[in-house]
Amino acid sequence: MRIRGSLTACTAILTWGASDIAVAQTSRQFTGIAAYYSTDYSGRTAHGDKYDPTKFTAAHRSLAFGMRLRVTDPRSQRSIVVVVNDRGPFSKGRVLDLSLAAAKILHMTGRGLLKVTAVVEPGLTTATATR
Repeated sequence: MRIRGSLTACTAILTWGASDIAVAQTSRQFTGIAAYYSTDYSGRTAHGDKYDPTKFTAAHRSLAFGMRLRVTDPRSQRSIVVVVNDRGPFSKGRVLDLSLAAAKILHMTGRGLLKVTAVVEPGLTTATATR
């Protein structure tokens, strides 16, 4: 098979395809109930890391490890960027399990469960919190 056309045309097609993928990833969002790890928990995550309650991490059933999510409490507008490093939650109706540090930023430790909105944040390299 012979391919016709210039390298520029091929590059343009590849670039167009890559930008579509990036747009699809940036618009990924979900809403649901989040819980947080028990204050007594000390184990390993599915990614293999030792759970650290002082880091901004989360468990999700299927998102890739290392993916960053901006998790927001729609009522208070508090938000935190967490890194997915574990699998779960395993309770029906929940979308995320958050680390203790993330739960404290969202002021959910007194409630246990919180309705949140989560948005994939590609390109962020550090966990940040906003109020």
